[in-house]
Amino acid sequence: MPTPRELPTPEPGSTRLRGFLWAGLAVSIFAGWFVVTRFSVTRTLNVWDLTALRYGIGAILLAPVLLRRLPPGAWRHGFLFAALWGAPFAILVAFGVQMTSAGRAASVTPTLMPVFAGLLGWLLLHERPGKVRLAGYGGIAAGLCGLVLTTGGEQGAPSLLGLGLLVVAAVMWASYTLTLRRSGLTPIQSAALICFWSAVIFVPVYVALGLSHLGQAPIAEIAVQGIYQGVLMSSVALIAFNRGVALLGSSAAAAMIALVPVAASLLAIVFLGEIPAVAEGISIALIVSGVLLAASPPRPPAR
Repeated sequence: MPTPRELPTPEPGSTRLRGFLWAGLAVSIFAGWFVVTRFSVTRTLNVWDLTALRYGIGAILLAPVLLRRLPPGAWRHGFLFAALWGAPFAILVAFGVQMTSAGRAASVTPTLMPVFAGLLGWLLLHERPGKVRLAGYGGIAAGLCGLVLTTGGEQGAPSLLGLGLLVVAAVMWASYTLTLRRSGLTPIQSAALICFWSAVIFVPVYVALGLSHLGQAPIAEIAVQGIYQGVLMSSVALIAFNRGVALLGSSAAAAMIALVPVAASLLAIVFLGEIPAVAEGISIALIVSGVLLAASPPRPPAR
């Protein structure tokens, strides 16, 4: 059986700039996703509705990609990717958002993901991170603790079960980033396969068990969720993140995602007028510093 080819090693210069731009696009969409998801799961639509919209619409939009010739083992890799970053991931995060808050969810899963990616790469792939990246992971983890402890004090103690679901989702996301670059799939092929397998497995169960609340929700809410979940999250964000991984490498792209709570805080300032407290600002600064260190290019090995 042929060995899956690896994507080319990222080069400095314009390649890294394009990688940061792709990852930045993914960050902006992910940041809004927590807010949009929280809006609906606390009202009419449920977790199952949002998952069906996300992958059902995404599978239809990206179906033409699967009609072309795919690399060897593509369907097998796609099934694994769907298990790690498809419907199970979306369900865990949605329940985590419902049990905690959009702010806390955005502070846990995207922030822990690069830390887990670095640790798993070290343990499983023997890719030992340098001192600079380890310092970056420490800064990210410290900022996360600060955000969880200081964000939304009026909401009371966070749900331990909800936080646990978000941590498991972070591990799944990290595992996906480590396997993506070795699959030989392009970003759009990976996104198409994730949506296909998620829709094929989840949507029939969703219909058979009568989990839908779509008939009870306003048309405007369904339209907004359909566009955000089915177009932006299942297609644009997936492709943008996959492209960032291809250009930057899994560790650097994963570190960029830790900026999601920072972007979410900025969106809250602009659209909601929610100015972060001093402690939150310090936590955000720690995360930004950690991301800059963790996303730095590795030093070339000494001769």
